[in-house]
Order: sequence, then structure tokens, then C-alpha cells
Amino acid sequence: MDTHVDQLIRLELPAARAGDRDAYGRIVVACQNTITAIALAIVRDVPSSEDIAQDAFLNAWQHLRRLQNADSFLPWLRQITRNLARDHLRAKVRGPYPVDDMEAAIAAAADPAPSPPEALIDEERTRAAGELISALPEESRETLLLFYREGQSSQQVARLLGISDAAVRKRLSRARQMVRADLLARFGEFAQGSAPAASFAAVVTSALVVASPPAAAAGLLGAGAGAVGAKTLLQIVLGAAASIGIALVIVFASIGFDLRRQLRKAIDAEERQALTRSAVINAGASVGFMIGILFIAHSTTGWILPVLATLVFMGTVFWQSAVVQPRAMARRHALEAAQDPVAAARARRRERWKCRIGLAFGALGGFGGLIAGLVMSGRLTF
Repeated sequence: MDTHVDQLIRLELPAARAGDRDAYGRIVVACQNTITAIALAIVRDVPSSEDIAQDAFLNAWQHLRRLQNADSFLPWLRQITRNLARDHLRAKVRGPYPVDDMEAAIAAAADPAPSPPEALIDEERTRAAGELISALPEESRETLLLFYREGQSSQQVARLLGISDAAVRKRLSRARQMVRADLLARFGEFAQGSAPAASFAAVVTSALVVASPPAAAAGLLGAGAGAVGAKTLLQIVLGAAASIGIALVIVFASIGFDLRRQLRKAIDAEERQALTRSAVINAGASVGFMIGILFIAHSTTGWILPVLATLVFMGTVFWQSAVVQPRAMARRHALEAAQDPVAAARARRRERWKCRIGLAFGALGGFGGLIAGLVMSGRLTF
């Protein structure tokens, strides 16, 4: 028998695969208890488990087009989560958490400023939860966490973990044999209290914009790769901002270097003014394109607007490079031709070839990145 989660995934996955972030957000809400419980069972740290779960959802979003069968989504997502959680433990280059570390981790999820009586209760509860998590095998941890988070229904837990109801009952029975009843009851309170809040799904949904950018953003900003490794929405936004900043520095440095080289050869103020104006237009077009493509990624779906934005940007740059700038330098080129026709003709041929090669590489890189990004983001399908 299907669960509500199974039905919701089947309903929302086609739209999510096509790039609908709201549809994917509803899937996140339905699955967040399961995914955070699996991560928590492995890393035994509440904040880290939520970070890992966010990464798992973002990773799945980026590769959603590879998944054709909706029934495979939850098993696939569970495996992504387990892999990320184990990578997290390996990265820390340490063994299992001692109980003291577990106590500190669980305490971080409690009220940051409890009263003295509440602090004593929290301390006792933390110690109990830490002892339990450290004592139980990994499979029992995730089963117990989900059991308490999902209304203590063994059948629901079985469907969410992809195992039989008998296996769930066996794990629960084993846990009850290993742990005191009062400790188990307190762990139940901890499991429910550490479940992700509604804001968890909001953070993931907001991060989808940067984690799966359209092609032009992917090609120019490189924000997608940096965002996947981010652990919170703030870190994702900062990662994207850093990528944009780097891109702008590169663009301005390239424009500035070329302008400086041309200004040294300019024959008068009129030529310098024309070249400077063209460089400012190119710089403005670059900034406007980056801002526009991020706005398009956040506010729209489909491939038409990213393509139009890229065409306008590249058309502006190509026109300035191939038409406006040569016109600004025409009088200087005429003087050079009068002084040494052979050398001037040779220089013009070199410049034309450099321009053509630059335009060709720019077009291939720009439109190649555009198509690749549209396909990876699900905005364009073949």
C-alpha cells in the first residue's frame, strides 16, 4: 500500500524534473523527516545532519533529470544521504563521537538560554540521548528516530526506509531489549524535538536557484558547483556572490587591459573618448547580464528568456568589438597605412583574425555553456 509520501512524489516529480522549484519544495517537506533521520543516525550531530540533508536534496535536484521512475526517488535520495553522511565522517578524520561530544551536539538544538531548572532537565535529556545513540547500531538509530517522528507507526517507517515491517519490528524489539524503558521514552522526546522545522524546506527551496542555475549563469558565474558544497542558505548566497565577484573582476580586468592597450596608441582625445565609451558599454552589459540571468533563474522557468538574455549580451559585446571599436580607430589606421602601407595591411590582417577567433571562441563558449546549463537545469529537454 502506498504512503502519502509515495503518492506526493509521483504527483510532483514530473513538474520538479521540468524545473518547478515549488513542486520540489513539496517533495522536500514530505521527505525531510526521513532524510534528516538517516543523516542523524550516521553523524550523530543535529546541525550536521540538517546540513547533510540539505546537501542531499540539492544534489538530487541537480541530477533529477536522470531519474525516470518516481518510485526510485526515495531509495535514491536515501543512498545519496548515506553517502554524504559517511563522507562527512571521513572528512573529520576521527572515529565515533564520544558521548560528551554527542551531548554538546544535541544541547545545541535546545533553548539557547534555558532557566536553571530547564538546564538541568536538558542536560539529563541530552545525556540520555547521547548514551542511547552511541549504544545502538546504526540501523536501529534511523529506525528509532523515524519511528518517533512518524507517529510510532512501524509500517510507515518500513515504507520510508524501503524495508519490511517485520524488519522494523525486529529492530525496535532489539532496541527495547538493549535500552532502559525510561531512557527510550526520553529518546522519543529527543527524536520529536530534533525533527526539522518548516523553515528547513524553505531554506532548501531558496537554495535551488543557485544550486541549479541556467546555462548562462553556469557558464559565467560557476555558482552551481560552489553552491552544492554550501551548508546553509547564507553560505550558498555568499558562495554565489563570491563567484559573481570573481567573474566581474575577470571581466573588468580583461576590458581594462584591452582599453589601456588601445588608449596608448590613440591619436587624439576623440579616439580615446570613443574607445572608453565602448569599454564602459561592454562592462555595463556584463554586469546587467549577470544580474538579469540571476533574476531569470529565480523568477522564471523555460529556456526562452535565458537564450534571449544571452543573445542580447553577446550581440552587444560583438557589435562593440567588431564594429564600434574599429570605427573609432579608423583615422589612426589610415595614418598608419599612409606611413607604411605594407606594415599597416599586415597589422590589420592580424587584428581581423584575432577578432574572428575571439568571436568564434566567445560564441562557442557562450552558446555551448548556455545549452549545457539549460539541459542540466531541466529547462531544455531533447
